[in-house]
Amino acid sequence: MDILLVEDDLAIATPLVSALEHTGYRVRHVSTGADALAAESPDLVLLDLGLPDMDGYDVCRAIRAGSNVPIIVVTARGEEFDRVLGLELGADDYVVKPFGSRELIARIRAVQRRVGSAPSSDDAVDEVVAGPLVIDQRAHKVTLGGEPLVLTPKEFDLLTFLAEDAGAVRTRTDIIEHVWDANWYGPTKTVDAHVAALRRKLGDHSWIEAVRGVGFRLEVPGT
Repeated sequence: MDILLVEDDLAIATPLVSALEHTGYRVRHVSTGADALAAESPDLVLLDLGLPDMDGYDVCRAIRAGSNVPIIVVTARGEEFDRVLGLELGADDYVVKPFGSRELIARIRAVQRRVGSAPSSDDAVDEVVAGPLVIDQRAHKVTLGGEPLVLTPKEFDLLTFLAEDAGAVRTRTDIIEHVWDANWYGPTKTVDAHVAALRRKLGDHSWIEAVRGVGFRLEVPGT
């Protein structure tokens, strides 16, 4: 696995590169947003927000605009607003400094599992269709009316989970357990942030209906 580490503080970057390489990952380290955007596409990005040439949020937005590569934000900004904003811009996880290398590696592996999860049984459904929305789970692609949608891995998993039983209400607990995991501890607004991002990309708020006090359900608009 090829990891792009975007971190301007060598005191953090140097031991982190060593720990990741010791675990078996290939790591490319850059210290600016410009270098991150110019780098060859990796398998995963570790992104600091406090970069010397541009805000990490802008880097996250730019990467996500053209790629589904998993992004884990690694930053000292620990407020819930910062976490939610990072997730809304397309980050797949958010780690606050200081952190242990073992925690970060565990989060990388969790993202790998989510991105790499695919139907494996003979009865698995490779394609989920809801009106003009088509989700190809094997190819990890989504089209709406024949046009491709660029989604983050978590957005893809969330949309698939909702679309697999369109019309049924998925509780927040079910969503967190299936899209994240049962032992995930993050900001309470994470689900809402991802739903909001999906609604924007789907182009119609009515695709995903909020059921107050329960959760969300996917409905094909106009049906």
